Amino acid sequence: MRLDVFFTPGEVKPADVTGRVVAVIDVLRASTSIAVALANDAKGVIPFESADDAMTRAKQFEKGEVVLAGEQKMIPISGFSLGNSPQSFTAEAVGGQTVLITTTNGTKALLGVQGAREVVVASYVNFSAVLAMLRAAARANADITIVCAGNEGNFSLEDSACAGRYVRAIPKRLASVVLNDAATASALIDRRYADNIEKVFKDSTHGQALAAAGFEADLAVAASVDSFPVVPIFQDRQITRLGPERDR
Repeated sequence: MRLDVFFTPGEVKPADVTGRVVAVIDVLRASTSIAVALANDAKGVIPFESADDAMTRAKQFEKGEVVLAGEQKMIPISGFSLGNSPQSFTAEAVGGQTVLITTTNGTKALLGVQGAREVVVASYVNFSAVLAMLRAAARANADITIVCAGNEGNFSLEDSACAGRYVRAIPKRLASVVLNDAATASALIDRRYADNIEKVFKDSTHGQALAAAGFEADLAVAASVDSFPVVPIFQDRQITRLGPERDR
């Protein structure tokens, strides 16, 4: 089976995702926030390209059924209940509701994945849960693509390091796994940092920008491995939690 990584969504061609199991990573912060929201009993999360799209869709729901969330250039969107800080997606804020979210990088990456067999939202906070799903796919000889959201079309260290953590773990005890160059490179990045994820964020351009903008607490949440062990599946334009109530 093949295991390919793409450092930005712009590198991905239709053939790279069609019929494959695809993991989308935006560690800082959309992937993390989505996992936190679902772990705190959000009914689902719907990603949007823009704030206008999210607000238009919100009008189709009854009052109290949805929460608007998102950011533009890191800053919470005016009029939305939540920004993109994972710590704000508490059970009190999102429990039992559908979260309509738009972000600079993560939601665009998710919406750009078309034709995949299955799409999962991956991060550090749900690493082992998502890994179990991806390893099951690999054992069934399904090809896997990992798409890093990047930072406004550019390479991002944190997404690539997280991808590398998956790349290093998925092939264990499997007979034959073929990696593309980006998968090999991401594994080297993860090996370089090992479990020092805080250092990944400290060294990354986006991590530095978030800290400077006052969102340093978000970095600590995003670095906490396996703290929100859910498997968010993106299907039929909505992300829901894989579990007994949601068969694959």
